[in-house]
Amino acid sequence: MPHIILDYSANLDDMIDMHALCVALKDAAAATWVFPHAGIRVRAHAATHSVVADGDPRHSYVDITIRLGAGRSEAQKTHATEAIFEAAKVFTMDHMANHPFMLSLELREIDPDHSRKVSSIRDYLPPEMH
Repeated sequence: MPHIILDYSANLDDMIDMHALCVALKDAAAATWVFPHAGIRVRAHAATHSVVADGDPRHSYVDITIRLGAGRSEAQKTHATEAIFEAAKVFTMDHMANHPFMLSLELREIDPDHSRKVSSIRDYLPPEMH
């Protein structure tokens, strides 16, 4: 775990390389060592319909949600959110400097009593990534 989910305005599809942003956030998350590398999942979803601020169609946003399993300290959560948000800011700073753009991030802790998962990913990763 975690899931890093980007919800973004579809008008960014021609302006920001979302796959590259996903890779940058994955790399930032992995570099914190707060999360097992095998559990990091990053995905981006364009909002087909969105209205930002006054509705000007040039306005855009990326909203990042980190869904995280319970058990990390406050210091670990702070370290991770700061590192991931900083990576997103660096990646989007040129766009923000030239376009009306909003960037946000929120961490949500998953209740372990109501979370189920199974995976074979670790079977296919090098041992140092387990």
